[in-house]
Amino acid sequence: MEPIWAVGLMTGTVLDGNIDVALIKTDGERIEDFGTYRLMPYPPSIRSLLEETLTEARAWNFVGPEPTIFRTAEQALTRAQSAAVKELVAGYGMTMADIGIVGFHGQTVLHRAPQVGRLGQTRQLGDGELMHAILGTKVAYDFRSADIRAGGQGAPLAAVYHTALMRSAGANGEVAVLNLGGVANITWWDGADNVVAFDTGPANAPLNDFIKSKGLGEMDRDGALGRAGKVDEARLAKLLQHPYLTKPYPKSLDRFDFGAAMADGLDAEDGAALLTAFTAAAVGKALDLLPSRPKKLVVSGGGRHNPTMMAMLASRAGVEVVLAESLGWSGDAVEAECFAFLAVRVLRGLPISFPSTTGAPQPMRGGKLAG
Repeated sequence: MEPIWAVGLMTGTVLDGNIDVALIKTDGERIEDFGTYRLMPYPPSIRSLLEETLTEARAWNFVGPEPTIFRTAEQALTRAQSAAVKELVAGYGMTMADIGIVGFHGQTVLHRAPQVGRLGQTRQLGDGELMHAILGTKVAYDFRSADIRAGGQGAPLAAVYHTALMRSAGANGEVAVLNLGGVANITWWDGADNVVAFDTGPANAPLNDFIKSKGLGEMDRDGALGRAGKVDEARLAKLLQHPYLTKPYPKSLDRFDFGAAMADGLDAEDGAALLTAFTAAAVGKALDLLPSRPKKLVVSGGGRHNPTMMAMLASRAGVEVVLAESLGWSGDAVEAECFAFLAVRVLRGLPISFPSTTGAPQPMRGGKLAG
């Protein structure tokens, strides 16, 4: 198949009120052109609606009928993200007729990993058929359900794209990709056929929630609070005994599995320092689980903008850390680009998850196709 232009959409579990939109040219195996990327804010009304939806999702917890707010939120975010696609494409001097497919991840409102004797469950809000009707182009969506139904974790799905990036950069088993979103996930590739991926622990979600709870804004901007605080090492050591951190992969997390309550009772500075240190130290434990410990981490996602988190990764995970930009990638765009890449794989019938990345029983095709 010749490479085609594909748009990818991502809104992370951190709920920062933004839509990540990326345009790449790809055949689903290599990236021919990185195109463009935009960060587009939701209207405040949709952001409030999504926050309320997450609260109701946790109360629902996959028991009984879905909350009615799901449909309201799904319609609103689908329309907003469709508008974002149109704006990005027009701004790049193209029309929707130039776009082969859109990869629409949707908003994760709840994710429950599988356990022995019980399949996992996951719910992403996003109406692919509605987006297709609005945009008039093919839309791939609902990327995780098939993997979950087959017994996989349903996450992380970025591994096949991270591997394509590493392959283009000539990386090998001494380098891994770490994405710091609401949750942190890692991809390790041996340079041949072996790819491993899993969620390492939290990233920005508990820290952002903690800062919001203190009325100090949306995040620890520039890592200032964490840098000013002192890490309670005894409390950190206790937190690091959590069984998830030494559990063998494949494994995945919901954004609320590790919460801001880890810093209960601490002031803003010390709480931010503790939560940042926990994220970094959890990554260190993850590196110890890999087939070989990488010497370098290439970091993408919002967390790489926090210099305190980056410094703690180096010191507490015991690894060299570099920004995705050092390899010529756009660290903010990687996850949205990933869903453009996966959409082309859905179109081609190629697998998007694997036994070593989600625990699926075999390489799994996934995603639904509208149009």
